[in-house]
Amino acid sequence: MTAFQNNAEFDLSEDQVRMRDSVLHLLRETLPATKVAELDDASEFPFDAYAALAKAGWLGLPHDEAYGGANGSYMDLAVLIEAIAYHNAQMASAYLTTVVYGGMQLRFGASESLKAALMPKLISGDLRLAFCLTEPDTGSDASAIRTRAVADGDDYIIDGQKVYITCAHVADYLVVATKTAPDQRHRGITIFLVDAKARGVTIRPLRGLGRKMIHTNEVFFDQVRVPATHILGGLNNGWQNIMRGLNVERLCLSAAASGNSHRIIDTALGFARQRVQFGKPITEYQAISHKLADMRISAEISRVMTYRLATLMDKGIAPSTAAAITKIYATEGNSRCADTGIQVMGGAGLMMSSEMQMYFRDSRIGTIGGGTSEILRNVIAKSMI
Repeated sequence: MTAFQNNAEFDLSEDQVRMRDSVLHLLRETLPATKVAELDDASEFPFDAYAALAKAGWLGLPHDEAYGGANGSYMDLAVLIEAIAYHNAQMASAYLTTVVYGGMQLRFGASESLKAALMPKLISGDLRLAFCLTEPDTGSDASAIRTRAVADGDDYIIDGQKVYITCAHVADYLVVATKTAPDQRHRGITIFLVDAKARGVTIRPLRGLGRKMIHTNEVFFDQVRVPATHILGGLNNGWQNIMRGLNVERLCLSAAASGNSHRIIDTALGFARQRVQFGKPITEYQAISHKLADMRISAEISRVMTYRLATLMDKGIAPSTAAAITKIYATEGNSRCADTGIQVMGGAGLMMSSEMQMYFRDSRIGTIGGGTSEILRNVIAKSMI
């Protein structure tokens, strides 16, 4: 048993332990290391593993039982995401993009008829979403988006551009933040559910450093007609809905960073135990053993903070400061773990045949997506002053 699966120090329920172990087994079977390397090299989405998660019912974990979901707790969600990311961080992002980032907007913002038509398909894996917020000139300042939606009878016409949109290339629908009152900032944003194959939608892949299986995309909207019934959360009410999802997103990103950090440790430790220099395994040298210890410290603190955040959210608390602190610590720690893992493995860690180089590339987005570390430090500072 690895440190990741040690239950003695964490108050997980039997169901949560079974869920974690079941997901790990499922992903080992459907997404082995050789398949990960193959898909990453080819920049291809892990369709088989995604379908397996859907078949096992995991896409419905945080959603309503009325549509086939499980109505799971935030702690359930944290345990699941941590386990998926322990196997592969990109797989966790593939899950989150549809189930949480897009799915929560659908769950809380769509009409009953729209939810009845689409939520069962999302949960069964037959419908994928992508959340479109960032634009070429707006990242951290999301209220300054320029993509416009203008009323035209019973429809709206959308024009604009989004960038760095994860999984847009495999999405059936795009959850798109637009400006419907351009003279306003926060109060002028409306979210639409847009058919990814609608006339006027163009999706172009981008080549990034990491996470190539689920890569990012540019998305262009040229006179795209969308029915007003596809507004999610009400006209000019998009900012409130985006803000409502931030704590959930940061919880999930923290859980993913924790899970991936534990995987990095196990990979580095496995290598170090086998690597012999000057007649003994390099784990016997303090220079290496202390690096492994520091990685473990970081991963364990990230896990404790993530579980604490989930517990607060399950109590109905909206802990924006705690979410910011947890996300910063977990994602920065994940990136440091990957960097240290490279150092422990030396030249072997830099080879494309090694999983460690992928962990290094994939972890770097953690301190940027879902609120940069710099912006989140602003959130924390404002809560103190």
